[in-house]
Amino acid sequence: MISKRRLLQSLAASACAPAAWAQQATSSTAPRAARPAGSAAPGAWPTQPVRILVGFPAGASPDLAARAIAEPLSRLLGQPVTVENKPGASGNLAADLVAKAQDDHTIGALINGNLTIAKLLNPATPFDPEKDFAPVGLIGTAPLVLAVSGDAVGKNATELLLWARNLGDKGKYGTPGVGTVGHLGMELLKTRTSISPQHAPFNGNPQVIAAMLAGQIQMALLPPGLAKPHVASGKFKALGVTSPLRSPLFSELPTLREADVRGADLEIWTALAAPASLPKPAVARLNAALGEVLRSAEVQQQLLKAGWQAQAGTPQALAYRMRSDTSQLGGVILMRGIRSET
Repeated sequence: MISKRRLLQSLAASACAPAAWAQQATSSTAPRAARPAGSAAPGAWPTQPVRILVGFPAGASPDLAARAIAEPLSRLLGQPVTVENKPGASGNLAADLVAKAQDDHTIGALINGNLTIAKLLNPATPFDPEKDFAPVGLIGTAPLVLAVSGDAVGKNATELLLWARNLGDKGKYGTPGVGTVGHLGMELLKTRTSISPQHAPFNGNPQVIAAMLAGQIQMALLPPGLAKPHVASGKFKALGVTSPLRSPLFSELPTLREADVRGADLEIWTALAAPASLPKPAVARLNAALGEVLRSAEVQQQLLKAGWQAQAGTPQALAYRMRSDTSQLGGVILMRGIRSET
């Protein structure tokens, strides 16, 4: 587990440096656990159908991402690839099942919360993201949109940030729950922009949007697909996206970097991960097949409709991003004393 001192140092350093995951990864993945006796030889992998576990219900964006890649993966791997929904504990139930799988043919389409900060938010989490997974590769990424109520005073990000600062702690921001990326991202933004709204957790982003429309809260970090129609109608105003570069999911919206907000680059993402015991040759074959699938224009369009930008990469790049996100958001968790029961 990354030390508290290192996490806080990383948070401070990120204020004046680009996001670590935007750089080329050079380090290798963490050592994998010893393989159980009797496991299948890696050269023939896969020798049976492959299961992709998803920690959210059918129709949720991680589920749609997994289903976009399952059938083309099946063609390339020569075995059926099925998606199984195991919702619960913000995706951690499925992550735990993947971590403990012993059949060499169970993998997960997991989100960044499962693969980075799960144990920092709740020490009782039954798996260790750093030790219990073999990173395979990213599937897709998405920024968040910093949205404020439509009656906010200002025509651009600079003016709207001034409005938000002037609210002081009388302002409120909504999130889909304690420890979510929307929660940690807003707390990170508070350290970078001197805004100080108070946290108002809800049961999901639809409830966050309803609360902002009703005037109960003044701002939120929202997925582009949810924010875009309300920005277009004038009911919300958008300051920018949290990604380092503009996003095809909301191409007309500038980045927060363009408003000179530094050290707050943030994306949500979903990725394939396997148990740490999966042999390296199997991980390499799965990563190569995933990369080929993600180069398909058809799959890229499917992912965009589901709210994801296709983002292929190596297992080493995913491992590097896992460590980087853990350092950045872990620093926020420790600084703010945030804990979650899921």
